[in-house]
Amino acid sequence: MKKRITISEKYPRYWEYDGKAVVLLGGSKEDNLFQIPDLEEHLRLLKSAGGNYIRCTMSSRDPGDVWPYQLKEGKYDLDRFSDEYWGRFSRLLKLTYEMDIIVQIELWDRFDFAREPWQDNPFNPKNNRNYSSEESRLKEEINSHPGQNENRFFFSIPEEDNNILLLKYQEAYVDKLLSHSLEYPHVLYCMDNETNGAEGWGRYWALYIQKKAKEKGLTVHTTEMWDAWDLSSEEHGRTFDHPELYSFCDVSQNNHNSGDEHWNGLMYCLKRTAALKRPMNNVKIYGSDSSRFGSQQDALERFWRNIFGGAAAARFHRPESGIGLSLAAQKHIRCMRKFLDEIRIFECEPHNELIQRREKDSAY
Repeated sequence: MKKRITISEKYPRYWEYDGKAVVLLGGSKEDNLFQIPDLEEHLRLLKSAGGNYIRCTMSSRDPGDVWPYQLKEGKYDLDRFSDEYWGRFSRLLKLTYEMDIIVQIELWDRFDFAREPWQDNPFNPKNNRNYSSEESRLKEEINSHPGQNENRFFFSIPEEDNNILLLKYQEAYVDKLLSHSLEYPHVLYCMDNETNGAEGWGRYWALYIQKKAKEKGLTVHTTEMWDAWDLSSEEHGRTFDHPELYSFCDVSQNNHNSGDEHWNGLMYCLKRTAALKRPMNNVKIYGSDSSRFGSQQDALERFWRNIFGGAAAARFHRPESGIGLSLAAQKHIRCMRKFLDEIRIFECEPHNELIQRREKDSAY
């Protein structure tokens, strides 16, 4: 078994895997790769370009996806897990382990719990045989954007709704996930996708995962992904100021920003975490020519700027919000690997003040 991914003792801004300091680079056509039929082929393409990092939402929103529970007579049974879903997840873990590709899991993606996806979600009371809307305190319809936090699914913890019935099923789901993932050394854990919800929710699950790992004599690394584009916001402070909960920072939302604004966000993170240095991951780099979040050129610049700015991980977001593992993404991942082969990035620090006659967004 390879040595577990951990924070490098010598270079604490970076990860160490199997005893070696690494920079994580990636891009993929989907976020929930374990659900796609051509998984192995896609992973090999990433590997051939020099990639070693994927995002793994546990989502089931797309055609051909399966949900985590058994379906019988039109309703899910939350007491019985789907062999197909968890088999797909297990296969992803096995293949990525064999290829030395780091997996960053997201437990909960808020977009699964609102609007159309909520209509198919097994946790929706109308879709399972385990509880009613009254018993679970969950609405059958959530038509607002998930950022409105209308779904009480994300308030089940004791300090919020103390919804013991729902929390029992949520914990069982996480236990099942961990029964697979803790067997492998190449997994990182993010609690949510771009959340603006209650601070206690992420804290509950980070502590829960750490406790389950500790029971097996393991140490795992956890983070939260907040929604704010401004890294100086109060939301991100919940990560920056609590290394006991979040041993690394995911700053993906900074990748909505461009140019000097993007760079300044990275520099803020470095400064804010200077007392206890931690890896700074970007599991989502936005931007494509069909995106609302910047162009392909923006994505490419954000990719390079992240690494120049001291980030430990950079991955292109899936289309259409990003360029995924397109030819351009492959080319730039490959070029970044060549660059990293020639320079000891672990020993570098950003110093823009050394650049003379610098115009805005001209050099880093």
